Amino acid sequence: MSVSRPRLLYAVQTTGNGHLTRSLDIVPLLQARADVDVLLSGPPTTMALPYAPAHRVTGMGFVFGTKGDIDFPKTLGQIHGRTFLREMRALPVADYDLVISDFEPVSAWACKLRNRPCVALSHQDAVLNRHAPQSRKPDVPGRLVLKHFAPATAHYGFHFQAYDACIFTPVIRQQVRALVPRNDGHYTVYLPAYATETLVAALRRLSRKMPFEIFSKHAATDEQHGNVRVRPVSGADFLASLGASEGVLCGAGFETPAEALFLGKKLLVSPMRSQHEQRCNAAALRAMGVPVIKNLDAKALDVVRAWLLDGEVIPVNYPDETGAVLDRVLAENLDRK
Repeated sequence: MSVSRPRLLYAVQTTGNGHLTRSLDIVPLLQARADVDVLLSGPPTTMALPYAPAHRVTGMGFVFGTKGDIDFPKTLGQIHGRTFLREMRALPVADYDLVISDFEPVSAWACKLRNRPCVALSHQDAVLNRHAPQSRKPDVPGRLVLKHFAPATAHYGFHFQAYDACIFTPVIRQQVRALVPRNDGHYTVYLPAYATETLVAALRRLSRKMPFEIFSKHAATDEQHGNVRVRPVSGADFLASLGASEGVLCGAGFETPAEALFLGKKLLVSPMRSQHEQRCNAAALRAMGVPVIKNLDAKALDVVRAWLLDGEVIPVNYPDETGAVLDRVLAENLDRK
């Protein structure tokens, strides 16, 4: 007598690239264990995905500013309450044995509305864990947003270190694990919350010889500004630059810093202002020995200059354990009755 495969909904936020990057490994592993529908929530993505989403919703997300912050007016302007309520009520979460949400609000609130279980499997959930490092300055509103943005009935997360039994080390995608790192002497820069011209000017103040490669969502073609190269965001090109870099200067998100650490690259981060998650990430990275800057003023550039000259690689151990994590999540949350 054959046992029917469970039916899962895996819901992914498309704001930024981190959630989608993680899905590249998680979705195929889930498909090997269950019948899986994928929901994508948020702005359109140019990332090539090895799966077709069964559901596409508007959801909610954040808009980056140009001065290292979130553009709150644009963020609020893109939130359509009626659309969110309509999408939440229309999503057939009762058709699934389990809903797994990577910080995706429509599926999470649809489950809450219908009293259905929803498993959080995200970096944000790890940030909320009381054992994870927190920002030096309390941010009650920011923490409340993280807590209630995508509510769940069971909680698992990924972080830079396994701070608790339900927190796991990062999902390092197979494309990154397959890289053979080398050092071509350049620094890879990805700071999407800053205007490109601001970054070029800051890096040119640091050095007129050190090669930098900025990846910018606002660049349509390659541009050269002395020793600073500006490149359009491309997954393959960014990965190649990352793997061949001496170091990485990026925001205090999760996936890019984790991949840089995994590849044995020097790392320096600048958390986005007014972004609780990134400030907590910065606290975690600082505790590991990663330098952190708040902006691009003269004092911060002195920190960057010292890092360029004497920065050290922070050793980490990120084993490929995603399959085992998913086995545990399913075993602990699927109703086998």
